[in-house]
Amino acid sequence: MIFTTVRTSGDNGYSDLSDKMFELVSKQKGFSGVESPGEETGITVTYWIDLQAIKKWKENAEHRIVQDKGRSDWYEFYKTRIAKVEKDYEFDKEVTG
Repeated sequence: MIFTTVRTSGDNGYSDLSDKMFELVSKQKGFSGVESPGEETGITVTYWIDLQAIKKWKENAEHRIVQDKGRSDWYEFYKTRIAKVEKDYEFDKEVTG
């Protein structure tokens, strides 16, 4: 599951409940881990129509140059995960009121 958000202004109790939810989900059967961006952590989520399209992007000549630059200059570590989106739903305060 990839959860992307746009936060409201202010903390409004978010930090405390976020910590509590992490403790709770850590005990949930089937849970295998979580990563959240911090000061040094980045996350990029892209969506593709199939694995072939991902492979073509990985092999793109300009992208390969930037991949090499990333390994030599920008990243101490990175991990790529390819996942299938089984379900997609959202909440939008502007639309639902």
